Amino acid sequence: MALTMRTIGLEHPGDGVAYRDAWELQREVHAEVVASAAPTDGTVLLLQHPPVFTCGKRTDAHERPLDAGGAEVIDVDRGGKITFHGPGQLVGYPIVRLPDHVKVVDYVRRVEEALIGVCRDLGVATARVPGRSGVWLRADERGPERKIAAIGIRVASGVTMHGFSLNCDVDLGWYDRFTPCGIADAGVTSLSAELGRDVPIAEVLPLVEAHLRDLLAWGEYTATPDYEPRPEPPRAPRIELVTP
Repeated sequence: MALTMRTIGLEHPGDGVAYRDAWELQREVHAEVVASAAPTDGTVLLLQHPPVFTCGKRTDAHERPLDAGGAEVIDVDRGGKITFHGPGQLVGYPIVRLPDHVKVVDYVRRVEEALIGVCRDLGVATARVPGRSGVWLRADERGPERKIAAIGIRVASGVTMHGFSLNCDVDLGWYDRFTPCGIADAGVTSLSAELGRDVPIAEVLPLVEAHLRDLLAWGEYTATPDYEPRPEPPRAPRIELVTP
């Protein structure tokens, strides 16, 4: 795949791209990929946002923050529930055409596997939790099961949108304002919190790019063994498929 990595607003730690601006850019790139004569081309937008809460189509009214701390709360067209984006969190929007042999679930697993590989490179053991999206740490003496990366996507005309967020050195206090992804019996963490040192986006970025290039080349790979299954709050599927 001719995969283009496009970084935006990551030159300085406090920079960020307004969510609505990034959403519009996603739409533009998505339209370009859909119209492209090269069926395997794609672009990954890599950026961070100012503080913002985004609500996927499965978000219930009671899950929205009562006090958003000045951050905007935006309804979006991806699957999943409510999540937070902010400085110190690397957000990735892979906008790629799925090959005929790659199912949507396989695509999600590949993105998860890429992020698991990034965490492993940095010395943090993670895996999937069947029944719950994203990338997780196992419960231990430091706390319950905790999510370090969230995933929510949309697929339209065979091309993906939205994507993932990986907590590098984000302020975890924002997560006290809501129930992340609607899951009340687990926690949220960051690479900095787990490693006991600052882990800036600049350190993580090249690892994310390398693992995405590997996993989105659509070759075979060995999946990291899952943790124990956990139920996710029931409702509609977190992945939306849209036909032209």
